[in-house]
Amino acid sequence: MTTTVTITGSGCPIPSARRSGPGVLIQTDEVALQFDVGRGTTQRLDSCDLWPTDLDAVFVTHHHSDHLVGLADLLLTRWIMDREDNLNPLPVIVPEGPAKNFVSHVLDVWDDDIQIRKAHSKKSQDPEIDIFSFEASSGVTEVWSSGKVKISACKVRHEPVCPAVGYRIESQDGVVAISGDTLVCDEVAELAEGADVLIYEAMRFEAIESLPEKRQFILDYHADTRLIGAQAKEIGVETLVLTHLIPEPFSEEDRQAFIGDIREGGFTGELIVAEDLDSVVLKNSSILSREL
Repeated sequence: MTTTVTITGSGCPIPSARRSGPGVLIQTDEVALQFDVGRGTTQRLDSCDLWPTDLDAVFVTHHHSDHLVGLADLLLTRWIMDREDNLNPLPVIVPEGPAKNFVSHVLDVWDDDIQIRKAHSKKSQDPEIDIFSFEASSGVTEVWSSGKVKISACKVRHEPVCPAVGYRIESQDGVVAISGDTLVCDEVAELAEGADVLIYEAMRFEAIESLPEKRQFILDYHADTRLIGAQAKEIGVETLVLTHLIPEPFSEEDRQAFIGDIREGGFTGELIVAEDLDSVVLKNSSILSREL
């Protein structure tokens, strides 16, 4: 058994020709799980040789548009591609609150399209979702499992967006933690305790602090790269993956600036400043390979 962690989108709300919206795909021998569904997710899954019909579940961290705008595309494409008209509802695991409300209504505006496609193709069912909601907690709490894979969630600090959660994925191969959007906080430390791979949203505060004051509000609720480096050192994770990169690195010099911040914070382990489709293969708590 192996677990493959693939960044399906390393971008943020700002459009990029190189980076899809936020998302992480985790595949084991048992399941394929998508965490957040930013713009372009369906195409990135195809790059992973994975059809939308192959997904076993989707997990939502919070209700910001850049993390959810690809969900309708994923659900509709999955339904259209089903040739047997016997597709099971897709489980979507989501914290109670605005994110659940969004998921509950995500296909409403597509009703006319759905009905004409049903009539034309003789489909008998609409695209269906099984919503599994949970109360976001400050402690790490199990929210879903399948076979030997267990998913837990923990509330993180992304105020005024409430709730926002990160996820912890445990399998026979090891532990992967996904921060979601957050400040560097104790909650992420608890979520990532003992993790082999930590996937962290990353913002270079130094770069944002040089922008006009009216654009600096994003400093309120994102993770400073220097503090990420310090926390990753304290937690003792082996592999740190930076994603949701702000500002987007366009050059090697830009990428090195992210690396420099992390090293300044004290982290000396394996570090990946993610591009879309970067992946890590994990087996028995060891990194087998890193694919770029």
